[in-house]
Amino acid sequence: MTILDETPVVPSWKFLFSHPAHFLSFGFGSGLAKKAPGTFGTLVAFPLYWYLAPRLSDAIFLSVLFGAFVIGIWVCGITGRALGVPDHGGMVWDEIVAMVLVLFFTPTGWMWSLLAFVLFRFFDIVKPQPIRYFDNNLHGGLGVMFDDLLAAGYALLCLSVIKSVLL
Repeated sequence: MTILDETPVVPSWKFLFSHPAHFLSFGFGSGLAKKAPGTFGTLVAFPLYWYLAPRLSDAIFLSVLFGAFVIGIWVCGITGRALGVPDHGGMVWDEIVAMVLVLFFTPTGWMWSLLAFVLFRFFDIVKPQPIRYFDNNLHGGLGVMFDDLLAAGYALLCLSVIKSVLL
């Protein structure tokens, strides 16, 4: 809700193009999906990863990813305040950045990528502890970004265990 008129702001393409932070935090528009915007946002990570990974060294890739996380704190904070909802479901930059991180450490092959996607979405939706704790208690842009970073960590831990058992 806006402070001036107490009318809820409904995200739209017009809203997204009203400020670069909104466009980025809504994952280039993927967060406008009527159902499962987080899933659509997570899917945006795949072409981003496929484009960037072969073009950047590992160190530069991780630096870019760190920068995307820091920028996410800022843009999600701006958009959350504009919407009057600190962690609006349409803000999917957090899913994008976290899933790109997961893909960076995922073994090659479409089956591994699919498994990484399913695991990340599972942990992002279910929010086991301590993800749930931080989701409920860490606010603003950092809160938006941090719980997805933890979901990425859980997904990577599971992938590592599965890889060690299978390979």
